[in-house]
Amino acid sequence: MGKPHGLDGAFVVEEASDDPARFAEGAALLVGGESARVVESKRAGGRPVIRLDRPVERGTALEVERASLPETEEGSYYAFELVGLEVEEQGGERLGRVVEISSAPGNDVLELDSGIALPLVDACVEKVDLVAGRILVKPGFTSHG
Repeated sequence: MGKPHGLDGAFVVEEASDDPARFAEGAALLVGGESARVVESKRAGGRPVIRLDRPVERGTALEVERASLPETEEGSYYAFELVGLEVEEQGGERLGRVVEISSAPGNDVLELDSGIALPLVDACVEKVDLVAGRILVKPGFTSHG
């Protein structure tokens, strides 16, 4: 959650969803793993401003149930599905584990616990296997090979 807005417990939602209904009045969210409902929703400066049915500490992440998210297209993934996956280069060299997906001007970037950053593009990523917990990348995108 972002900075407070007014005195009634409302706050600005930072890095909001592309789905405007996500923060509509009555919407269900998870706050610290516990269910909460949006009891007031408006916009200020183009960003959602909401109030929940209970107090929320500043900086707490707002999440949604996985089942409420739309299915992704073939070859597309939610960032949370990729975080924690092992990354290997073709040939079997382990490069690290995904700790974050960051946005760059041209594409998203896989940030690994080893300090390696890889572009999340077809030219680099050979295969994402969520079941096996692994991302296979093509050679030539690191100084390792």
